[in-house]
Amino acid sequence: MEVVRSESGVRSEKIAAPVAPVIARTKRLQVWFIRVCSSILLWTCLVQLLTVGELWHHSFINISPSVKHHPLPLLPLRNYTSNGYLKVSCNGGLNQMRSAICDMVAVARLLNLTLVVPELDKTSFWADNSTFEDIFDVKHFIESLRDEIRIVRRLPKRFSSKYRYKVFEMPPVSWSSEEYYLQQILPLFSKQKVLHFNKTDARLANNGVSIDLQKVRCRVTFQALKFTPEIESLGYKLVRVLHERGPFVALHMRYEMDMLAFSGCTHGCTKEEAEELKQLRYAYPWWREKEIVSEERRSQGLCPLTPEETALILQALGFDKDTQIYIAAGEIYGSERRLAVLRAAYPRIVRKEMLLDSGELQQFQNHSSQMAALDFMVSIASDTFIPTYDGNMAKVVEGHRRYLGFKKTILLDRKRLVELLDLHQNGTLTWNEFVFAVRSAHEKRMGQPTRRRVIADKPKEEDYFYANPQECLCEGTSCDDLLGPGNSSSVP
Repeated sequence: MEVVRSESGVRSEKIAAPVAPVIARTKRLQVWFIRVCSSILLWTCLVQLLTVGELWHHSFINISPSVKHHPLPLLPLRNYTSNGYLKVSCNGGLNQMRSAICDMVAVARLLNLTLVVPELDKTSFWADNSTFEDIFDVKHFIESLRDEIRIVRRLPKRFSSKYRYKVFEMPPVSWSSEEYYLQQILPLFSKQKVLHFNKTDARLANNGVSIDLQKVRCRVTFQALKFTPEIESLGYKLVRVLHERGPFVALHMRYEMDMLAFSGCTHGCTKEEAEELKQLRYAYPWWREKEIVSEERRSQGLCPLTPEETALILQALGFDKDTQIYIAAGEIYGSERRLAVLRAAYPRIVRKEMLLDSGELQQFQNHSSQMAALDFMVSIASDTFIPTYDGNMAKVVEGHRRYLGFKKTILLDRKRLVELLDLHQNGTLTWNEFVFAVRSAHEKRMGQPTRRRVIADKPKEEDYFYANPQECLCEGTSCDDLLGPGNSSSVP
């Protein structure tokens, strides 16, 4: 090293020529090493994200049925001492039962129980004798949750009536908290090895539930409850055929006999039809309300829109005559006679029976839950989803579409709409005024990100967990960016 002085007299050191190339090579090696490490880190993160996404997302999301996927490795078994067996009998239609299954998995997880594969309702209005295995992939259901709870296909023989074992049966209290299950239900297992919940609809609260348990509910509905290969294959075909014909709206028209009889809504029906619906309501003892004033119910927004009302609302919302509309529903009450106005306004109305060969649907005939599963898949995949009534299917599909990136879901304000419809039809509102009012009422009802509305002590009136499972749509501080600050949208 040579010491030199500059013209200003400042002393400095001059590196000898042979040393400079060594330092340059060292710096190049450092840069190369940093680049390699960064690349490895980025690829590792990408692989982890893809793996988590595959594990978490529901199996039919953006997957072509023609693509074969290798099964994921089995998750590790959760090691816990089971407090007993939980047997559950679900009641209601497909989507009510679907939500109930999610709740019961969460309850089994909370109480460290072994869950028996749920029994499905076979005695309701639809008289569908489908079992769990007829609708859902039971092997996938068991294996995808093995790191949360143990699930068995049936109770051990020692707990059967053959061995004179009497299973303790009860319905849990509706909209219950974790404390209820921990303090009221868990102690029962000190005497009972098996507990049978004979009703499961809405037996777990929407809110006030721990984040971990809420995520278990989401995991079941978005990942574990996968339809059978037969249902998924036909569902994929329906979606493919519809997309080949262009964008489409899935219209969940709940103008069906059971809903009209249950709700007492007879607007637009003949006197004979109204009487038929009333008789049906009296025939089912578990439908508690018998004497219902239809017009009062309608003015409160508690009736499904009629096909004729639906046609006007779709036109007001801006859907033109060439819109392809898939009717996601069973038999419309009044059949083609009641669909005439809607079909005249929208000639491209289709149903699954029009898109598939009769032979393809034959195995699903007389199985309303399996047919509903096909409609569920189409509704999830549609460009726009519009329910004319906010029943269980409407709510569960809404939640799935939020989970898939807040896909457009038009949530009709029926109370406001019947006011506007009546004003337009009696000449008070012109068509342009009607259109403006309808669109204004729905600007913020398109399935945008929002927090669940909480109404203290009125769980039936607040937002349903499965319609807006906000705990599963974002993580940590990102929730405030997506949903807005605060824990909930509370209504006193």
